[in-house]
Amino acid sequence: MHHRTVAELMTRGVVRARRDMPFKEIVRLLTENDVTAVPVVDDLDHPIGVVSEADLLRKSADQADPSGRVPVPHLEAWERAKAEGSRAEELMSAPAVCARPEWSVVEAARLMEAHHVKRLPVVDEADRLLGIVSRGDLLRIFLRRDDAIRDEITEDVLWRTMGLAPSEVTVDVRDGRVDLGGSVEVRSLIPVIERLCRSVDGVVSVAEHIAFQTDDTRRSPTGS
Repeated sequence: MHHRTVAELMTRGVVRARRDMPFKEIVRLLTENDVTAVPVVDDLDHPIGVVSEADLLRKSADQADPSGRVPVPHLEAWERAKAEGSRAEELMSAPAVCARPEWSVVEAARLMEAHHVKRLPVVDEADRLLGIVSRGDLLRIFLRRDDAIRDEITEDVLWRTMGLAPSEVTVDVRDGRVDLGGSVEVRSLIPVIERLCRSVDGVVSVAEHIAFQTDDTRRSPTGS
């Protein structure tokens, strides 16, 4: 099976900010390039953080409401330091959480979830910036055509990996939802088939209705 990598999904030619870029220049950079965040890099093009619209808006949120109706929110010390910052390295969220180009969608998605971030700078072995991958980029695998998903399951999962002919296990795919039917020799094959199908890029869900000839998962009575 061929799993799409971060390198295949990421945006190249990344817009980036230098660590000393002023606040207004960052706003202009985001606006002119129609992006919501940019990585901040050092002189060697190593990502050291990410500055986003949320980071910049913290400055506005820290200002008193002229009408006096909305109280100034309580900010932690680090939040106040960012709100008072004027350059990229003072405003950014750091350190940068980065991905490698050879990573799978699963690896990138898990890192995003673990760190509660919406995007990951992608770096090479020397930690130089190569691109950036976002949640939207990762979701693109779910735009795969149903026939492409069905062909991969039939040819790569069932035939090449499991040694099963199309006449043994049937595959129907609609809107990324996989429905498996047919019959296999032993019951223990069924969860393996289901797990492998779920790992195919673009699969939303898997439902199986596969019959079996022998239940090899039942333990023999003691002493038999």
